[in-house]
Amino acid sequence: MIEALKSDELVNKVGGRFKLCALIQQRLHQLLDGERPLIEREGRSDLELVMEEILQDKITLQFVDDAHQLGDGGDLLL
Repeated sequence: MIEALKSDELVNKVGGRFKLCALIQQRLHQLLDGERPLIEREGRSDLELVMEEILQDKITLQFVDDAHQLGDGGDLLL
């Protein structure tokens, strides 16, 4: 599954390498904080789990520009 990081499938699905990195980082942080996986673990590492969640469209990035909704605006949501 780590080989998937070398392909452009994940990058294109999310919309760029920076966005992919941000999404993976945010989701890994959530999993480490105790959030439940959205798919069956099936022996996968957290990184592999996150990549599969992205491939299955279980998680996506959403940027909020309205400063009244979250913080200063431009906050990252999953």
